[in-house]
Formats: sequence, structure tokens, C-alpha cells
Amino acid sequence: MEFVIIAIITLIATIVLAYVFDYNKKEMKHIGENEELDELAKAYPSNIEMCREYLKKVKNEKVQIEENDGSEASLYIAITDKISIGNIQKSYTRIQTIAHECLHSIQSRKLLLFNFIFANVYIIYFIIICVLMLFKILPYKMMFLAIFLILSMIYYVVRIFLENDAMIKARYLAKEYMEEKKISSSEETEKLVAEFDKINAVGIKCINYHFFMQIMIKVFIIAVLGVVF
Repeated sequence: MEFVIIAIITLIATIVLAYVFDYNKKEMKHIGENEELDELAKAYPSNIEMCREYLKKVKNEKVQIEENDGSEASLYIAITDKISIGNIQKSYTRIQTIAHECLHSIQSRKLLLFNFIFANVYIIYFIIICVLMLFKILPYKMMFLAIFLILSMIYYVVRIFLENDAMIKARYLAKEYMEEKKISSSEETEKLVAEFDKINAVGIKCINYHFFMQIMIKVFIIAVLGVVF
């Protein structure tokens, strides 16, 4: 019965917070679409060159850089100290996105490595308890769920700090970079920065909810397995 209650509360919490945070995946996909600003951004250096210039600004030029045209995602990989830039050459958002990943590279090395290692341990733990539940060989199911919730809290706190820190600072680094390059006029730079502000206003809320939702989905799966098996 307790797993049924947990599953219901999990669903309610996920739905209520989706409403409170105005979570909309379609809006997130289209918010960065602006043909006028895309044209302005074409005048800026290539992704690789821009990334090198950002890294020089933040005094961390040892980071490896690669482009991955087969992916839309850009990310900083802490364990290999590498920035992978997705297929974002045609979008004006690349100016802020690349700044975001460069800022990740100068965050606390201890936190970055902890996040990388812990995130993998967290996923492995989730998979193991799900498999053990499926085979009906997991004792003290509620205890293992409680442990998972504690691990989820740790995962969420660390990951959200890293993401929020980089998202908030990226806007300022991008603006400083554009002002130094003097490729755009002051008016054009302000237009770009204003759009970055709009993206961040939606993006920061959505990314916070997105990670929360991922945790709630996992908790819901464990609760359902607890009921069925």
C-alpha cells in the first residue's frame, strides 16, 4: 500500500510542478529560433575558434575542443577535460552555449568529477534495484527506495548548482565577448543579449524542473515495481 501512495504522490508532484514551472518542451525547442539574430551570428568566428577565444578569456586553454555535427547537444566532459560542440553553427544561441560550456570547464574540479562519478553510480544503483525487484530478490524494498531518494537529493543538488552557475554566468561572458570583438553594433549586441535573457528566463526554470522530473520518473518506476513485484 505504501508504494501505491508513493507512486500517486510522485505523479501529483510532477504534474503540479510542471504547471508551476511552465514546463513546455515544445517552447524550449523553438525559443532559440530567430532568423534575424542567426544572420548576425554568422559574422562571428567558427565554433572552434570562438571556443578557443572564450577559453583564453577564462584562462583555461588546456581544454580539448571537438565538434560533433551528428549531435545537437554541446557539453563539457569533465573526466577527459573536453568540450564537445554540437551542430549549432547556424544558430545565434551558439554564442551563449559555447560560453556556457567553457564556464563549466573552470568550475570546481572536485565538484565536476564528483558529479561525473556520482551520476554514473546513481544510474547503476537505480538499474540494479529495478532488476532485483523484477526478479523478486530485493529485501527491504522501502529501505532501498529511501536510499535512492537520498542519492537523488545529492545528485540533484550538485547537478543543478553546476548548471545554474554556468547558465547565469554565460550571459555575461557572451556579452563581454561580443563587446570586445566589435563585430556587432551596440544595438545588435543588446538585441542578442536581450534574447539570451529570454532564453535563460525559460531555460533555467525548465532545466531545474527537467532534472526533478527525471528523478520523479525513476521513483515512480521503483514504486510501481514495488507494487507489482
